[in-house]
Amino acid sequence: MENLTQISFPEFQTGSVWLVGAGPGDVKLLTLYAYHALQQADVIVHDALVAPEILALAPSQTILEGMGKRGGKASPKQHEITQRLIELAGQGKRVLRLKGGDPFVFGRGAEEALPILKENIPVRIVPGISAGIAGSAYAGIPVSDGQSNQVISFVTGHDTSGQVPCVNWKALADSSPVIVFYMPIKHIDKIQRELLNAGRKPDELISVISNATTSAQQVLETTLENCALDLENSNVRSPAIMVVGPTVGFRAQLMNCFN
Repeated sequence: MENLTQISFPEFQTGSVWLVGAGPGDVKLLTLYAYHALQQADVIVHDALVAPEILALAPSQTILEGMGKRGGKASPKQHEITQRLIELAGQGKRVLRLKGGDPFVFGRGAEEALPILKENIPVRIVPGISAGIAGSAYAGIPVSDGQSNQVISFVTGHDTSGQVPCVNWKALADSSPVIVFYMPIKHIDKIQRELLNAGRKPDELISVISNATTSAQQVLETTLENCALDLENSNVRSPAIMVVGPTVGFRAQLMNCFN
């Protein structure tokens, strides 16, 4: 196996911005590419979902700036975050924008990259492992299985205004045996109602996973018919993902494979 020190990474140039995915939380799921960026950056502008254990990997002289967006709490506006990245790059800094999961999977990565590029600031995108895949796996739930589904849908639980996204629920329910929702808890009543009205069965299996892949991970197993009430009566809170469909049934056999 090639020695890790022999892997060639691109130079993190001064006056540039790297948009990097930190993965779903477990520090062991950080990519080598992301670790390289952490070691080279002058300043790290991170969101609220980046685990402290990951930030701790940065050299002591690296400046850390938290600019996270959390529902229901005072958060910087998207344009304020982007403007800060532009400002820091204009100072000649190597700017690492560190985002939970993957920047291009409901991470608003393009919304940050495009305005920065318009300022003639170099941008590099470094993908990360998305919570929809890794978080499900850590709960013992594959998002696909050869006998269960050939289609997976990833759906955000809210749009940029914080409302339930405009989705063709009937088409979604009919075409995708497995659906993974990101941040669904705020609108769980609406999501539940839309899926039931679209024809999904009340006894369909559902799993809600909060703080996925971390030591604080919690998993609620329920059904579509009971999910809203069961969530209300549980300690499962955001940040969370929700898996709907037959592959949730694998959890009983696979749930201990990640301990």
